Amino acid sequence: MNGEPVLVMLVEDNVDHAELVMRTLAEHRVANHIRHFMDGQSALDYLFHQGAYADTAANPPPHVILLDLRLPRVDGLEVLKKIKDADALKHIPVVVLTTSEAERDVARAYDHHVNSYLVKPVGYEEFSELMEDLGFYWLGWNTHPHA
Repeated sequence: MNGEPVLVMLVEDNVDHAELVMRTLAEHRVANHIRHFMDGQSALDYLFHQGAYADTAANPPPHVILLDLRLPRVDGLEVLKKIKDADALKHIPVVVLTTSEAERDVARAYDHHVNSYLVKPVGYEEFSELMEDLGFYWLGWNTHPHA
């Protein structure tokens, strides 16, 4: 990413899962900054610069969004739809990171143009490896347009 700070947006209401994601990304030095949001509405407020996030300089767009599906206030699929419907945001890679393996959830996420759908592994080692690979792919190897 040309030496620029890397910002990951994590939208996850389960505190234990969020801590695990943040810890594994930090262990593998994948992201310089992680912004964690506990619900879909606060994530949308940040992305659309509403309310407490109105200052665009203090709240830059993330390089990648890790999005859980089961969220309070606004569900993850609705968050995904709003991101991909917005011209200013649709280029940001969105990775669904969830416990749901339901075919319906997978299909609906891809219907809303998710970039990737990952099911959280149960074991710590597998989860850590997934986060490392995810970070290297989306934030290191993948080429994307500059906004």
